[in-house]
Amino acid sequence: MSNSVDARPALTILSEDEMAFRDAVRTFAESEIKPHVTHMDEKAEMDPAIVKKLFEMGLMGIETPEKYGGAGSTFTMACLAVEELGRVDGSVSVLLDVQNTLVTNAFLKWGTEKLQAKYLPKMASEWVGAYALSESSSGSDAFALKLKAELKGDKYVLNGSKLWITNGKEANVFICFANVDFGKGYKGITAFVVEKSFKGFSVGKKEDKLGIRASSTCELLFENCEVPLENVLGEVGKGYKIAIETLNEGRIGIGAQMVGIAQGAYEATLNYIKTREQFGKSIAQFQGVQFQLAEMRTELEAARLMVYNAARLKDSGQDFIEAAAMAKLFSSRAACNITSTAVDLFGGNGFTKEYPVEKFWRDAKIGQIYEGTTNMQLQTIAKMELDK
Repeated sequence: MSNSVDARPALTILSEDEMAFRDAVRTFAESEIKPHVTHMDEKAEMDPAIVKKLFEMGLMGIETPEKYGGAGSTFTMACLAVEELGRVDGSVSVLLDVQNTLVTNAFLKWGTEKLQAKYLPKMASEWVGAYALSESSSGSDAFALKLKAELKGDKYVLNGSKLWITNGKEANVFICFANVDFGKGYKGITAFVVEKSFKGFSVGKKEDKLGIRASSTCELLFENCEVPLENVLGEVGKGYKIAIETLNEGRIGIGAQMVGIAQGAYEATLNYIKTREQFGKSIAQFQGVQFQLAEMRTELEAARLMVYNAARLKDSGQDFIEAAAMAKLFSSRAACNITSTAVDLFGGNGFTKEYPVEKFWRDAKIGQIYEGTTNMQLQTIAKMELDK
């Protein structure tokens, strides 16, 4: 079903450049991604041609400096791109999100000039990045990780595994967190830049998921994986700091993805209720339906404003941690609520794959889980409030 209604928010203030960029990404998503969404979801595979087009559009290095082949733009612009892709497909949206808000940002903030010069041009032109923190025993308790790194001569040797790694199948470069000294606890955790071609590294099984099915979520295996000394990201033993700060930024990106998914479901619903007739008139004419629509629209706009606010705080160099946690908490809840209501208003049609809202509903759920669960966001917000 085509989303013919353009329900662009009139309440959100964007600059002319931001609006032009947003509209360009929307046009791209409609023409190049939307025709392939159903097939990718059914096959649970990302179309390599779409990934290539993301690079050609300059969307894989939005904040990357121009000297490294990127657009040299802002974090807010990256969030706008994530949102617009999410409106069409959550899987493509999260691929772009991890690339920009996690991996590229980590290189920009913590990478040496040598590491930036080596990897950022590739990531802006052809290489997909992935962020490898989680393990089977370390989800919300991220620093319980067991991936071991031993210094042997002029290299580190990594042994262990990672789990639930987004972009695992497509990625060429991974930021991986391992412990160099378990006796120091979390202060032994160090971030390493691992290339897919490194000896001893391999990608394991791909998860069969409820939603964002075309996004690869994979296990990573390290069997005496050799990593050069210069591929330590930041300082040895400071990986915990890199992980925390990078995830704080990434949560805003996930918020943007959730806003996009909710927007897509809302637009589909707005069109449907105007054309679906019951009792001799469109269901949009029933007050009960109108009230549900109004709730959806209000919740959507509130989520969008929270995400944009957090992104702008980040761009302006202000403290954004609590705003990021609130934005992710609220937007992930809003996306689940809005997509669920969309299925309700579609009735029996909403429960079928012929219409788009069941996929939006499936894709929305992950927002309450990855890059910090709902409970972890609540904990962060409460702690920051109590510390004031």
